[in-house]
Amino acid sequence: MDIKNIDLASLFEQSLQNKPQKSLDEIGVVVKVGDGICYVHGLSNAIFGELIDFEGGNRGIIFDLSEDAVAIFVLDRTLSVEELEVAKRTGAVFKIPVSDALVGRTVNALGMPIDALGDIPAAQWRAVEQRVPQIIERSPINESLETGCIAIDTLIPIGKGQRELIIGNRNTGKTSLIIDTILHQKGKNVLCIYVSIGQRQANLARIINILAENGALEYSIIVSANASEAVLDQYLAPYVGCTIGEHFRDQGKDVLIIYDDLSNHAIAYREMSLLMRRAPGREAYPGDVFYLHSRLLERAGKMAAGGSLTALPIVQIQSDDITAYIPTNLISITDGQIFLDTKLFNNGIRPAVNIELSVSRVGGAAQTAAIKKVTKALRLELAQYNELLDFAQFGTELDEVSQQKLKRGSIAVELLKQPLFVTYSFVDQTLMLFLLKENFLDSLALVDVRPFATKFVSYVQSLYPELYESIADSKDLESAIVEPLKAAAIEFGKIFVPQDKNILE
Repeated sequence: MDIKNIDLASLFEQSLQNKPQKSLDEIGVVVKVGDGICYVHGLSNAIFGELIDFEGGNRGIIFDLSEDAVAIFVLDRTLSVEELEVAKRTGAVFKIPVSDALVGRTVNALGMPIDALGDIPAAQWRAVEQRVPQIIERSPINESLETGCIAIDTLIPIGKGQRELIIGNRNTGKTSLIIDTILHQKGKNVLCIYVSIGQRQANLARIINILAENGALEYSIIVSANASEAVLDQYLAPYVGCTIGEHFRDQGKDVLIIYDDLSNHAIAYREMSLLMRRAPGREAYPGDVFYLHSRLLERAGKMAAGGSLTALPIVQIQSDDITAYIPTNLISITDGQIFLDTKLFNNGIRPAVNIELSVSRVGGAAQTAAIKKVTKALRLELAQYNELLDFAQFGTELDEVSQQKLKRGSIAVELLKQPLFVTYSFVDQTLMLFLLKENFLDSLALVDVRPFATKFVSYVQSLYPELYESIADSKDLESAIVEPLKAAAIEFGKIFVPQDKNILE
Protein backbone atom coordinates (compact mmCIF):
# COMPACT_ATOMS: atom_id res chain seq x y z
CA MET A 1 0.00 0.00 0.00
CA ASP A 2 1.05 3.62 -0.54
CA ILE A 3 2.25 5.57 2.48
CA LYS A 4 1.20 9.22 2.67
CA ASN A 5 3.78 11.66 3.98
CA ILE A 6 1.46 13.31 6.51
CA ASP A 7 3.14 12.71 9.84
CA LEU A 8 6.36 11.61 11.48
CA ALA A 9 5.23 7.98 11.83
CA SER A 10 4.59 7.56 8.11
CA LEU A 11 7.96 9.08 7.25
CA PHE A 12 9.61 6.66 9.65
CA GLU A 13 7.83 3.73 7.98
CA GLN A 14 8.98 4.96 4.57
CA SER A 15 12.62 5.16 5.65
CA LEU A 16 12.44 1.59 6.92
CA GLN A 17 11.31 0.41 3.49
CA ASN A 18 14.31 2.03 1.70
CA LYS A 19 17.18 -0.28 0.90
CA PRO A 20 20.33 0.21 2.96
CA GLN A 21 23.12 2.28 1.40
CA LYS A 22 25.83 0.04 -0.08
CA SER A 23 28.72 2.42 0.63
CA LEU A 24 29.23 5.36 2.89
CA ASP A 25 30.49 8.71 1.60
CA GLU A 26 33.58 9.90 3.40
CA ILE A 27 33.05 13.50 4.35
CA GLY A 28 35.01 16.11 6.24
CA VAL A 29 34.50 19.56 7.68
CA VAL A 30 36.28 22.76 6.65
CA VAL A 31 38.18 24.08 9.66
CA LYS A 32 40.16 26.93 8.10
CA VAL A 33 39.85 29.07 4.93
CA GLY A 34 42.06 31.76 3.40
CA ASP A 35 44.06 32.80 0.30
CA GLY A 36 42.38 30.23 -1.95
CA ILE A 37 43.34 27.37 0.35
CA CYS A 38 41.25 25.56 2.95
CA TYR A 39 41.95 22.87 5.53
CA VAL A 40 39.49 20.00 5.94
CA HIS A 41 39.33 17.66 8.92
CA GLY A 42 37.91 14.16 8.67
CA LEU A 43 39.14 12.95 5.25
CA SER A 44 41.44 10.34 6.76
CA ASN A 45 41.58 8.13 3.64
CA ALA A 46 42.04 10.95 1.10
CA ILE A 47 44.96 10.78 -1.34
CA PHE A 48 47.25 13.44 -2.80
CA GLY A 49 45.81 15.08 -5.91
CA GLU A 50 42.25 13.87 -5.27
CA LEU A 51 39.31 16.04 -6.33
CA ILE A 52 37.07 17.16 -3.46
CA ASP A 53 33.47 18.43 -3.70
CA PHE A 54 32.25 21.12 -1.31
CA GLU A 55 28.70 21.48 -0.11
CA GLY A 56 28.46 24.99 -1.53
CA GLY A 57 29.19 23.82 -5.08
CA ASN A 58 32.92 24.53 -5.25
CA ARG A 59 35.61 21.96 -5.94
CA GLY A 60 39.24 21.64 -4.95
CA ILE A 61 42.40 19.55 -5.25
CA ILE A 62 44.32 18.10 -2.31
CA PHE A 63 47.95 19.30 -2.24
CA ASP A 64 49.01 18.41 1.28
CA LEU A 65 48.26 15.60 3.73
CA SER A 66 48.79 15.87 7.48
CA GLU A 67 47.64 13.89 10.50
CA ASP A 68 44.66 16.04 11.41
CA ALA A 69 43.71 17.82 8.16
CA VAL A 70 44.26 18.00 4.41
CA ALA A 71 45.14 21.20 2.50
CA ILE A 72 42.89 21.84 -0.50
CA PHE A 73 43.25 24.57 -3.14
CA VAL A 74 39.86 25.58 -4.52
CA LEU A 75 39.30 25.65 -8.27
CA ASP A 76 36.69 28.42 -8.45
CA ARG A 77 37.59 31.69 -6.72
CA THR A 78 34.10 33.12 -7.40
CA LEU A 79 32.40 30.55 -5.13
CA SER A 80 33.15 31.01 -1.48
CA VAL A 81 34.01 28.18 0.89
CA GLU A 82 32.93 28.72 4.48
CA GLU A 83 34.19 27.25 7.72
CA LEU A 84 32.23 24.21 8.94
CA GLU A 85 31.16 23.52 5.35
CA VAL A 86 30.97 19.83 4.44
CA ALA A 87 33.54 18.46 1.96
CA LYS A 88 33.16 15.07 0.27
CA ARG A 89 35.67 12.81 -1.43
CA THR A 90 35.09 12.00 -5.11
CA GLY A 91 37.66 9.23 -5.51
CA ALA A 92 38.79 10.88 -8.78
CA VAL A 93 41.52 13.26 -9.92
CA PHE A 94 41.16 16.57 -11.72
CA LYS A 95 40.33 16.07 -15.42
CA ILE A 96 39.76 18.40 -18.35
CA PRO A 97 37.63 17.96 -21.51
CA VAL A 98 39.61 17.41 -24.72
CA SER A 99 38.50 17.18 -28.33
CA ASP A 100 39.57 18.18 -31.82
CA ALA A 101 37.30 21.22 -31.50
CA LEU A 102 39.94 22.86 -29.27
CA VAL A 103 41.94 23.91 -32.36
CA GLY A 104 41.72 27.64 -32.86
CA ARG A 105 40.33 28.28 -29.38
CA THR A 106 41.56 29.95 -26.21
CA VAL A 107 40.91 28.14 -22.92
CA ASN A 108 41.77 28.76 -19.27
CA ALA A 109 43.63 26.50 -16.88
CA LEU A 110 40.45 24.48 -16.24
CA GLY A 111 40.00 23.71 -19.95
CA MET A 112 37.03 26.05 -20.29
CA PRO A 113 36.76 28.47 -23.27
CA ILE A 114 37.39 32.15 -22.58
CA ASP A 115 37.24 33.50 -26.16
CA ALA A 116 33.44 34.07 -26.29
CA LEU A 117 33.10 31.67 -29.22
CA GLY A 118 30.77 29.21 -27.52
CA ASP A 119 31.17 25.94 -25.70
CA ILE A 120 33.64 23.27 -26.78
CA PRO A 121 32.17 19.74 -27.06
CA ALA A 122 34.16 17.18 -25.07
CA ALA A 123 35.21 13.99 -26.85
CA GLN A 124 36.74 12.62 -23.64
CA TRP A 125 38.00 13.69 -20.23
CA ARG A 126 41.69 13.29 -19.45
CA ALA A 127 43.56 13.67 -16.17
CA VAL A 128 46.08 16.53 -16.18
CA GLU A 129 48.69 14.33 -14.48
CA GLN A 130 49.57 11.53 -16.90
CA ARG A 131 52.05 8.69 -16.85
CA VAL A 132 55.35 9.53 -18.54
CA PRO A 133 55.88 7.38 -21.70
CA GLN A 134 58.41 4.62 -21.13
CA ILE A 135 61.57 4.12 -23.19
CA ILE A 136 60.11 1.17 -25.11
CA GLU A 137 57.21 3.39 -26.21
CA ARG A 138 59.51 6.05 -27.63
CA SER A 139 61.33 6.44 -30.91
CA PRO A 140 64.72 8.11 -31.54
CA ILE A 141 64.50 11.80 -32.45
CA ASN A 142 65.61 11.90 -36.08
CA GLU A 143 63.16 14.25 -37.77
CA SER A 144 63.70 18.00 -37.99
CA LEU A 145 61.26 20.52 -36.59
CA GLU A 146 61.91 23.67 -38.58
CA THR A 147 61.69 26.95 -36.69
CA GLY A 148 62.30 29.10 -39.77
CA CYS A 149 65.17 30.81 -37.95
CA ILE A 150 68.38 30.27 -39.90
CA ALA A 151 70.63 30.56 -36.82
CA ILE A 152 68.71 27.86 -34.94
CA ASP A 153 67.95 25.42 -37.76
CA THR A 154 71.57 25.39 -38.92
CA LEU A 155 73.52 25.55 -35.65
CA ILE A 156 71.12 24.45 -32.88
CA PRO A 157 68.70 22.10 -34.67
CA ILE A 158 65.48 21.03 -32.95
CA GLY A 159 63.94 17.62 -33.61
CA LYS A 160 60.35 16.48 -33.27
CA GLY A 161 59.94 15.16 -29.75
CA GLN A 162 62.82 17.20 -28.31
CA ARG A 163 62.79 19.46 -25.24
CA GLU A 164 64.75 22.61 -26.02
CA LEU A 165 64.99 25.35 -23.42
CA ILE A 166 64.83 29.01 -24.50
CA ILE A 167 66.64 31.12 -21.92
CA GLY A 168 67.46 34.80 -21.70
CA ASN A 169 66.98 38.11 -19.92
CA ARG A 170 63.85 40.16 -20.17
CA ASN A 171 63.28 41.84 -23.56
CA THR A 172 65.72 39.70 -25.54
CA GLY A 173 63.18 38.36 -28.05
CA LYS A 174 62.18 35.04 -26.46
CA THR A 175 58.47 35.36 -27.21
CA SER A 176 59.17 36.84 -30.67
CA LEU A 177 61.26 33.78 -31.50
CA ILE A 178 58.39 31.56 -30.40
CA ILE A 179 55.87 33.49 -32.51
CA ASP A 180 58.09 33.09 -35.59
CA THR A 181 58.32 29.35 -34.88
CA ILE A 182 54.52 29.05 -34.70
CA LEU A 183 54.04 31.05 -37.89
CA HIS A 184 56.55 28.83 -39.70
CA GLN A 185 54.52 25.68 -38.96
CA LYS A 186 51.81 26.73 -41.43
CA GLY A 187 51.21 23.92 -43.91
CA LYS A 188 53.57 21.52 -42.09
CA ASN A 189 50.90 19.50 -40.20
CA VAL A 190 52.23 20.57 -36.81
CA LEU A 191 49.70 21.56 -34.15
CA CYS A 192 50.94 24.39 -31.90
CA ILE A 193 49.91 24.93 -28.28
CA TYR A 194 50.92 28.17 -26.59
CA VAL A 195 50.68 28.15 -22.78
CA SER A 196 50.76 31.60 -21.16
CA ILE A 197 51.77 31.43 -17.49
CA GLY A 198 51.68 34.57 -15.37
CA GLN A 199 51.82 36.94 -18.36
CA ARG A 200 49.96 40.21 -18.74
CA GLN A 201 46.62 39.92 -20.48
CA ALA A 202 47.61 42.67 -22.94
CA ASN A 203 50.65 40.67 -24.07
CA LEU A 204 48.54 37.57 -24.65
CA ALA A 205 45.97 39.58 -26.62
CA ARG A 206 48.77 40.95 -28.83
CA ILE A 207 50.11 37.44 -29.50
CA ILE A 208 46.65 36.08 -30.36
CA ASN A 209 46.10 39.03 -32.70
CA ILE A 210 49.40 38.34 -34.51
CA LEU A 211 48.55 34.66 -34.89
CA ALA A 212 45.06 35.50 -36.19
CA GLU A 213 46.36 38.02 -38.73
CA ASN A 214 48.82 35.48 -40.13
CA GLY A 215 46.36 32.57 -40.24
CA ALA A 216 48.17 30.65 -37.50
CA LEU A 217 45.14 30.21 -35.22
CA GLU A 218 43.88 27.57 -37.64
CA TYR A 219 46.43 25.13 -36.21
CA SER A 220 46.99 26.63 -32.74
CA ILE A 221 45.51 26.34 -29.25
CA ILE A 222 46.00 28.95 -26.53
CA VAL A 223 46.00 28.04 -22.82
CA SER A 224 45.92 31.11 -20.62
CA ALA A 225 46.66 31.65 -16.92
CA ASN A 226 47.27 35.38 -16.59
CA ALA A 227 49.11 37.12 -13.78
CA SER A 228 45.79 38.27 -12.29
CA GLU A 229 44.49 34.70 -11.90
CA ALA A 230 44.91 32.40 -8.92
CA VAL A 231 48.20 30.62 -8.30
CA LEU A 232 46.43 27.27 -8.76
CA ASP A 233 45.51 28.26 -12.32
CA GLN A 234 49.12 29.24 -13.05
CA TYR A 235 50.25 25.93 -11.56
CA LEU A 236 47.78 23.85 -13.62
CA ALA A 237 48.17 25.67 -16.97
CA PRO A 238 51.27 23.82 -18.33
CA TYR A 239 49.89 20.42 -17.29
CA VAL A 240 46.57 21.25 -18.96
CA GLY A 241 48.37 22.30 -22.15
CA CYS A 242 50.46 19.12 -22.11
CA THR A 243 47.33 16.97 -21.63
CA ILE A 244 45.71 18.65 -24.65
CA GLY A 245 48.88 18.01 -26.66
CA GLU A 246 48.89 14.34 -25.67
CA HIS A 247 45.32 14.00 -26.96
CA PHE A 248 46.49 15.00 -30.45
CA ARG A 249 49.81 13.14 -30.14
CA ASP A 250 47.94 9.90 -29.46
CA GLN A 251 46.18 10.41 -32.79
CA GLY A 252 49.56 10.26 -34.51
CA LYS A 253 49.94 14.01 -34.98
CA ASP A 254 53.02 16.16 -34.41
CA VAL A 255 52.49 18.71 -31.64
CA LEU A 256 54.61 21.69 -30.61
CA ILE A 257 53.96 23.09 -27.11
CA ILE A 258 55.44 26.30 -25.73
CA TYR A 259 55.52 27.09 -22.00
CA ASP A 260 55.85 30.86 -21.55
CA ASP A 261 57.34 30.83 -19.03
CA LEU A 262 58.33 28.22 -16.45
CA SER A 263 60.00 30.72 -14.12
CA ASN A 264 56.52 32.13 -13.40
CA HIS A 265 55.29 28.57 -12.98
CA ALA A 266 57.93 27.89 -10.34
CA ILE A 267 57.08 31.15 -8.56
CA ALA A 268 53.40 30.17 -8.45
CA TYR A 269 54.30 26.77 -6.98
CA ARG A 270 56.56 28.45 -4.43
CA GLU A 271 53.64 30.63 -3.33
CA MET A 272 51.42 27.56 -2.99
CA SER A 273 54.07 25.76 -0.93
CA LEU A 274 54.57 28.71 1.39
CA LEU A 275 50.82 28.95 1.93
CA MET A 276 50.88 25.30 2.98
CA ARG A 277 53.71 26.05 5.43
CA ARG A 278 56.18 23.77 3.71
CA ALA A 279 59.83 24.18 4.59
CA PRO A 280 61.52 26.51 2.06
CA GLY A 281 64.83 25.60 0.47
CA ARG A 282 67.16 27.42 -1.90
CA GLU A 283 65.71 30.78 -3.00
CA ALA A 284 62.63 29.86 -0.86
CA TYR A 285 61.56 27.21 -3.39
CA PRO A 286 60.27 23.91 -1.96
CA GLY A 287 62.40 20.79 -2.16
CA ASP A 288 60.30 19.16 -4.88
CA VAL A 289 60.51 22.04 -7.37
CA PHE A 290 62.77 19.91 -9.62
CA TYR A 291 60.09 17.23 -9.80
CA LEU A 292 57.58 19.96 -10.64
CA HIS A 293 59.20 20.50 -14.05
CA SER A 294 60.75 17.10 -14.69
CA ARG A 295 57.41 15.29 -14.65
CA LEU A 296 56.07 17.92 -17.05
CA LEU A 297 58.90 17.96 -19.59
CA GLU A 298 59.46 14.19 -19.52
CA ARG A 299 56.03 13.80 -21.12
CA ALA A 300 57.46 15.22 -24.36
CA GLY A 301 58.93 12.83 -26.89
CA LYS A 302 58.52 11.04 -30.18
CA MET A 303 56.35 7.93 -29.99
CA ALA A 304 57.13 4.63 -31.70
CA ALA A 305 53.44 4.28 -32.55
CA GLY A 306 53.50 7.64 -34.35
CA GLY A 307 53.05 11.21 -33.25
CA SER A 308 55.36 13.48 -31.27
CA LEU A 309 55.20 16.15 -28.60
CA THR A 310 57.95 18.77 -28.84
CA ALA A 311 58.38 21.07 -25.84
CA LEU A 312 59.94 24.54 -25.97
CA PRO A 313 59.95 25.83 -22.39
CA ILE A 314 60.97 29.44 -21.77
CA VAL A 315 62.74 30.65 -18.64
CA GLN A 316 63.64 34.23 -17.80
CA ILE A 317 66.89 35.05 -16.01
CA GLN A 318 68.41 38.20 -14.56
CA SER A 319 71.76 39.75 -15.55
CA ASP A 320 72.63 36.79 -17.82
CA ASP A 321 72.87 34.53 -14.76
CA ILE A 322 72.19 31.02 -16.05
CA THR A 323 73.39 29.52 -12.75
CA ALA A 324 70.22 30.46 -10.86
CA TYR A 325 68.20 27.67 -9.27
CA ILE A 326 65.32 27.22 -11.74
CA PRO A 327 67.42 27.74 -14.93
CA THR A 328 69.99 25.13 -13.87
CA ASN A 329 67.20 22.68 -13.06
CA LEU A 330 65.64 23.16 -16.48
CA ILE A 331 68.99 22.96 -18.29
CA SER A 332 69.60 19.57 -16.66
CA ILE A 333 66.14 18.32 -17.65
CA THR A 334 66.01 19.48 -21.27
CA ASP A 335 67.93 18.33 -24.35
CA GLY A 336 69.73 21.62 -24.87
CA GLN A 337 69.19 25.36 -24.62
CA ILE A 338 69.00 28.41 -26.84
CA PHE A 339 70.57 31.35 -25.03
CA LEU A 340 69.44 34.83 -26.09
CA ASP A 341 72.07 37.42 -25.19
CA THR A 342 71.20 40.98 -24.14
CA LYS A 343 74.49 42.33 -25.51
CA LEU A 344 73.83 40.85 -28.96
CA PHE A 345 70.26 42.14 -28.88
CA ASN A 346 71.39 45.68 -28.08
CA ASN A 347 73.99 45.47 -30.89
CA GLY A 348 71.23 44.86 -33.43
CA ILE A 349 71.79 41.13 -33.90
CA ARG A 350 68.28 39.66 -34.07
CA PRO A 351 67.53 36.96 -33.11
CA ALA A 352 70.15 37.43 -30.39
CA VAL A 353 71.24 33.79 -30.24
CA ASN A 354 74.53 33.26 -28.44
CA ILE A 355 76.01 30.38 -30.43
CA GLU A 356 78.73 29.62 -27.88
CA LEU A 357 76.34 29.11 -24.96
CA SER A 358 73.61 27.42 -26.99
CA VAL A 359 73.55 23.70 -27.67
CA SER A 360 71.26 20.99 -28.99
CA ARG A 361 71.98 17.52 -27.67
CA VAL A 362 70.10 15.94 -30.58
CA GLY A 363 72.53 17.54 -33.01
CA GLY A 364 72.79 16.47 -36.63
CA ALA A 365 70.21 13.69 -36.20
CA ALA A 366 67.54 16.39 -36.56
CA GLN A 367 69.05 18.05 -39.63
CA THR A 368 68.69 17.44 -43.34
CA ALA A 369 71.72 16.39 -45.34
CA ALA A 370 71.61 19.65 -47.30
CA ILE A 371 71.96 21.79 -44.16
CA LYS A 372 74.77 19.58 -42.85
CA LYS A 373 76.84 20.05 -46.01
CA VAL A 374 76.72 23.85 -45.96
CA THR A 375 77.28 24.29 -42.20
CA LYS A 376 80.29 22.07 -41.57
CA ALA A 377 82.66 24.92 -40.71
CA LEU A 378 80.14 27.61 -39.75
CA ARG A 379 80.28 27.15 -35.98
CA LEU A 380 84.10 27.11 -36.08
CA GLU A 381 84.18 30.31 -38.14
CA LEU A 382 81.87 32.05 -35.66
CA ALA A 383 83.97 30.88 -32.71
CA GLN A 384 87.17 32.20 -34.33
CA TYR A 385 85.43 35.47 -35.15
CA ASN A 386 84.29 36.03 -31.54
CA GLU A 387 87.77 35.22 -30.25
CA LEU A 388 89.50 37.60 -32.64
CA LEU A 389 86.89 40.27 -32.00
CA ASP A 390 88.06 40.56 -28.41
CA PHE A 391 91.63 41.23 -29.58
CA ALA A 392 90.51 43.70 -32.23
CA GLN A 393 88.73 45.80 -29.61
CA PHE A 394 92.07 46.50 -27.89
CA GLY A 395 93.51 47.92 -31.11
CA THR A 396 95.81 44.96 -31.60
CA GLU A 397 97.30 44.76 -35.08
CA LEU A 398 96.14 41.54 -36.69
CA ASP A 399 97.86 39.65 -39.47
CA GLU A 400 96.24 39.15 -42.84
CA VAL A 401 94.86 35.70 -42.00
CA SER A 402 93.21 36.99 -38.84
CA GLN A 403 91.73 39.93 -40.71
CA GLN A 404 90.28 37.53 -43.26
CA LYS A 405 88.73 35.45 -40.48
CA LEU A 406 87.26 38.61 -38.94
CA LYS A 407 85.71 39.62 -42.23
CA ARG A 408 84.43 36.10 -42.85
CA GLY A 409 82.85 35.98 -39.38
CA SER A 410 81.21 39.37 -39.75
CA ILE A 411 79.62 38.20 -43.03
CA ALA A 412 78.34 35.05 -41.32
CA VAL A 413 76.84 37.10 -38.46
CA GLU A 414 75.16 39.42 -40.95
CA LEU A 415 73.74 36.47 -42.85
CA LEU A 416 72.26 34.98 -39.67
CA LYS A 417 70.31 38.15 -38.87
CA GLN A 418 66.60 37.86 -39.51
CA PRO A 419 63.69 40.36 -39.41
CA LEU A 420 60.69 39.76 -37.17
CA PHE A 421 57.92 37.54 -38.61
CA VAL A 422 60.14 36.48 -41.53
CA THR A 423 61.03 32.78 -41.69
CA TYR A 424 62.94 30.65 -44.18
CA SER A 425 62.47 27.05 -45.26
CA PHE A 426 65.42 24.67 -45.13
CA VAL A 427 65.84 25.09 -48.92
CA ASP A 428 66.11 28.87 -48.52
CA GLN A 429 68.62 28.39 -45.72
CA THR A 430 70.62 25.93 -47.81
CA LEU A 431 70.89 28.38 -50.71
CA MET A 432 71.92 31.27 -48.42
CA LEU A 433 74.61 29.26 -46.66
CA PHE A 434 75.75 27.84 -50.00
CA LEU A 435 76.71 31.40 -50.98
CA LEU A 436 78.72 31.74 -47.76
CA LYS A 437 80.40 28.36 -48.14
CA GLU A 438 81.42 29.01 -51.75
CA ASN A 439 82.73 32.53 -50.95
CA PHE A 440 80.22 34.41 -53.11
CA LEU A 441 79.62 36.92 -50.30
CA ASP A 442 83.24 37.80 -49.57
CA SER A 443 83.44 40.73 -51.99
CA LEU A 444 80.22 42.36 -50.82
CA ALA A 445 79.77 45.15 -48.29
CA LEU A 446 78.07 44.05 -45.06
CA VAL A 447 74.89 45.99 -45.89
CA ASP A 448 74.59 43.99 -49.13
CA VAL A 449 75.02 40.50 -47.63
CA ARG A 450 71.42 39.81 -46.60
CA PRO A 451 69.79 41.47 -49.64
CA PHE A 452 72.10 39.48 -51.95
CA ALA A 453 71.27 36.19 -50.20
CA THR A 454 67.51 36.68 -50.02
CA LYS A 455 67.23 37.92 -53.61
CA PHE A 456 69.36 35.00 -54.79
CA VAL A 457 66.84 32.60 -53.24
CA SER A 458 64.02 34.28 -55.18
CA TYR A 459 66.20 34.27 -58.32
CA VAL A 460 66.75 30.50 -58.14
CA GLN A 461 63.12 29.82 -57.24
CA SER A 462 61.84 31.75 -60.28
CA LEU A 463 64.45 31.02 -62.98
CA TYR A 464 65.77 27.63 -61.84
CA PRO A 465 62.77 25.94 -60.16
CA GLU A 466 64.17 22.49 -60.97
CA LEU A 467 67.20 23.16 -58.73
CA TYR A 468 65.00 24.46 -55.92
CA GLU A 469 62.62 21.50 -56.12
CA SER A 470 65.50 19.04 -56.32
CA ILE A 471 66.81 20.21 -52.94
CA ALA A 472 63.29 20.20 -51.46
CA ASP A 473 62.56 16.65 -52.64
CA SER A 474 65.89 14.99 -51.86
CA LYS A 475 66.66 17.16 -48.77
CA ASP A 476 70.24 16.94 -49.95
CA LEU A 477 72.68 19.13 -51.85
CA GLU A 478 73.72 16.60 -54.47
CA SER A 479 76.91 17.06 -56.45
CA ALA A 480 74.92 17.23 -59.70
CA ILE A 481 73.33 20.54 -58.75
CA VAL A 482 76.34 22.21 -57.12
CA GLU A 483 77.84 23.42 -60.41
CA PRO A 484 74.51 24.76 -61.77
CA LEU A 485 74.04 26.62 -58.48
CA LYS A 486 77.51 28.16 -58.78
CA ALA A 487 76.71 29.27 -62.32
CA ALA A 488 73.41 30.76 -61.14
CA ALA A 489 75.22 32.64 -58.36
CA ILE A 490 77.72 34.09 -60.85
CA GLU A 491 74.89 35.18 -63.16
CA PHE A 492 73.01 36.78 -60.27
CA GLY A 493 76.16 38.57 -59.08
CA LYS A 494 76.37 40.36 -62.45
CA ILE A 495 72.84 41.77 -62.19
CA PHE A 496 72.73 42.48 -58.45
CA VAL A 497 72.55 46.18 -57.57
CA PRO A 498 74.33 47.01 -54.28
CA GLN A 499 72.56 49.04 -51.62
CA ASP A 500 75.09 51.88 -51.62
CA LYS A 501 74.65 52.33 -55.36
CA ASN A 502 70.91 52.79 -54.86
CA ILE A 503 71.65 55.46 -52.23
CA LEU A 504 74.04 57.33 -54.56
CA GLU A 505 71.47 57.33 -57.33
